[in-house]
Amino acid sequence: MQPEPAARFGYCERVGDAVWAEPLNAVTNAAFIVAAVAGVLLLVRDGRRDVPATLLSGLVFAIGVGSFLFHTIPQRWTLLADVVPIQLFAFGYFGLALRRFLGFGAAAAVAGVLALLAASVALSAGLAPLLPAGARGSAGYAAFALALFGVALAVRRQERAARTAAALAAAGLIFAASLTLRSLDQPLCASLPIGTHWLWHLLNAVVLFLLLRAAIAHRPR
Repeated sequence: MQPEPAARFGYCERVGDAVWAEPLNAVTNAAFIVAAVAGVLLLVRDGRRDVPATLLSGLVFAIGVGSFLFHTIPQRWTLLADVVPIQLFAFGYFGLALRRFLGFGAAAAVAGVLALLAASVALSAGLAPLLPAGARGSAGYAAFALALFGVALAVRRQERAARTAAALAAAGLIFAASLTLRSLDQPLCASLPIGTHWLWHLLNAVVLFLLLRAAIAHRPR
């Protein structure tokens, strides 16, 4: 028997194979585009040449485009267009945070990113079997939430970095709420047919903007 589209593609809102079978999941990707444009405007206002923050803003734009493609044309290639920019942003931002916020050298920052990658794989493998089938896709993001809080605590110990630490902590809290909503999309499907994945998009756009703003505004002592 052919599985239902929602089961095949993992999102409660999708009930058919049509392009616009996930209208909310599709249109809410505009929030990522807004976050990317806002990041660029912050860069322009700041007036400094900031290549890492510029690249991260570009990745936020790519996240919006890739996710829109996947939620309208759910194929393997659009899945890559959705997932790859997210992973690049997450690990790239962590490396930037180690360098810019905590003063790590290049080699130490690379080692830190590799450690986060290993932790993400291990945590995902350990958590996924404990979650309901429809929520297992969220396990891979748990390491990023922990990384946000960990970096926020480390930055808080530095002088003149309270605003950066507060922005990272706020991003971590919003991401934790967003991850919870992503995990509830399938379990709540019977009672909430539109699902909750679209809220994951909206809240994550806020998270990414906060992270971009923190990176642009931070001034090392």
